[in-house]
Amino acid sequence: MAKDDLRPIIIVKRKKIISGGAHGGAWKIAYADFVTAMMAFFLLMWLLGNVDESVRGGIAEYFKMPIKQALAGSGSSASAIMLKGGGKDSSLKSGVVTKSTPELAKDINLKTAQAALKHEELKKMLGMKAKLDQLIEINPKLTPYKNQLLIDITSEGLRVQIIDEKNRPMFALSSAELSITAKTILHELAKTLNELPNKISLSGHTDAKPFANGSQDYTNWELSSERANEARRVLIDGGMQEEKLLRVIGLSSSVLLDPQDSLNPINRRISIILLNKQAEDAARSEGSRPTVKVTE
Repeated sequence: MAKDDLRPIIIVKRKKIISGGAHGGAWKIAYADFVTAMMAFFLLMWLLGNVDESVRGGIAEYFKMPIKQALAGSGSSASAIMLKGGGKDSSLKSGVVTKSTPELAKDINLKTAQAALKHEELKKMLGMKAKLDQLIEINPKLTPYKNQLLIDITSEGLRVQIIDEKNRPMFALSSAELSITAKTILHELAKTLNELPNKISLSGHTDAKPFANGSQDYTNWELSSERANEARRVLIDGGMQEEKLLRVIGLSSSVLLDPQDSLNPINRRISIILLNKQAEDAARSEGSRPTVKVTE
């Protein structure tokens, strides 16, 4: 018992290690977050300093809006604001060039204007066609010849064709002299054509039958040209103003009305076209087109 009392008492002290002390890593994470936030802040200040006043106003207006309205993208011009960055747009494919919004809007507006112009031109042509159809029905001098008058709308404008019939030709055989029937038709048309604002293209046509004399000096080309000019003289004599004519040509048998039968009498005709704006501009520019230099 006495020996047990003399035994030394040993006290063991254990030191508790607390993680995250002076040499832990938690403060580094907090510091990194702080530096990132400061970098983002100074980057925002730099960006705002490099945009104009209107863009800054749009950004301020964006943050004043309710979040629902902002997400909908309406009610403010801020939704259309894009700040230019230094990198390439990843949404654009290589080699593909896209148009900016103003250029695209300009193209759309141009196409819309052209479509509206074509619509107005067609409306005008239909109105003129109705007027000529009515004239043929009510004019006693034209009604007997309505089967010889073909009126339609082409890409160039309103076309009036006076065609031949076997028993009622417009010209004497192989001649540019107009018959009484053709003169009557042209005289009556002249008054109405003079009232319409469009310029006129006048062309003469023959069938494919070779010229009677078989000469190379005088062919269906010369004959169709002379018939077109004779029709021009009769129209002017009937009261049509000469300045309305923009083109008078002979086309021989190059434009057949009946391609299946080149000798059909209806291929022999006078064609009067009331030109639309596009065809008129094209006809006026024929002599003013720039020449192309060809180098050998």
